[in-house]
Amino acid sequence: MERSETLKQLTGIFMDVLDTSNITLTEATTANDIPEWDSLTHIQLIVAIEKHFKLRFSSGEIRNWKNVGEMCQAVETRLNK
Repeated sequence: MERSETLKQLTGIFMDVLDTSNITLTEATTANDIPEWDSLTHIQLIVAIEKHFKLRFSSGEIRNWKNVGEMCQAVETRLNK
């Protein structure tokens, strides 16, 4: 999957979980950039991403993500295995 497609699908997940249509994700986007993205919604986002892509991430992988780009990379790595 190409990065632009992964980012597009993640944007849809973020819009759904955060209940807003006013999100533009970039690879550099962090929780600090989106007011609705707090610790609770972070967990909801992870669950929604795992469900959408039919993947499971370890807690270590999730802890190491610093931005949306790293989320994309983790999804793409898992899908390409």
